[in-house]
Amino acid sequence: MPGDQAPRTGAAFAHLPPREASVAAHIDRLPDGAAIDIKTLSKEHPDYGQQAMASALKAISTAGHLRRVRERLDGDRTQWVQRTYFSRTPRSDAWWRQFLSGGDSPVEAPPEPPRPVHPPERTPAYTALAALGRTDARMTLSANECTALEPLAAEWLARGVPVPQLVQALTSGLPGTVHCPGALARKRLTDKMPPEPAPAPEQAPPRRIMECTGCGIPGRPEALPGGLCRTCRHDAPPPPPPANDRVRAHIAHLRTMLPAAQFTNPQP
Repeated sequence: MPGDQAPRTGAAFAHLPPREASVAAHIDRLPDGAAIDIKTLSKEHPDYGQQAMASALKAISTAGHLRRVRERLDGDRTQWVQRTYFSRTPRSDAWWRQFLSGGDSPVEAPPEPPRPVHPPERTPAYTALAALGRTDARMTLSANECTALEPLAAEWLARGVPVPQLVQALTSGLPGTVHCPGALARKRLTDKMPPEPAPAPEQAPPRRIMECTGCGIPGRPEALPGGLCRTCRHDAPPPPPPANDRVRAHIAHLRTMLPAAQFTNPQP
């Protein structure tokens, strides 16, 4: 666990829903180095199956308690291990980004009030895939296909390929009829993947690479807010509101019901 932990108390995870609070408390009691994969946790916590455990871990990650990473062994540039870091104190994305980069942990600011949930912005890779049909109607992709192919297209862009060149690679030399544009796009994105640019000699490879808590796909921390990729963020429940907000919402709901209840009471 990262240092600077809040003391362990019975209310440490009171801000989480009951299932997530129970799983988080179980993880918090495990010794350092213990397995925290879905299958192991489901065996140790038999009240929840693997699907429920996966959903709970996504919510715990979104709340700032957990991140999964691939970590390079000290002194070895080729061997990597998978690790899970858990913090009893909920941390911001900026804190985790600094911690996983090997730097000092930043000072945490007071938690911000809950923000409204907005649809995630489209990435350049998703936008390029969604626009293929305008270049050639035979390569029109569905929204699900764009989401599934987005990591491959993003890797092309990360390797220095400009968007027009990516579009050309997916739309040039097409057969007369394209029966499954999504499958053809995946084959071309995979088979024609350009080589990675050579790293600068003075730059050592990163020691840690963050992974999506839900599906394990690697990515830069800024591309995995809450520790989740775009696809898994759609499936994850929103973070719970603070306890005070829940109490106020419940009282407001009772007040709205009171006049109706008085009106429907039978007269003596």
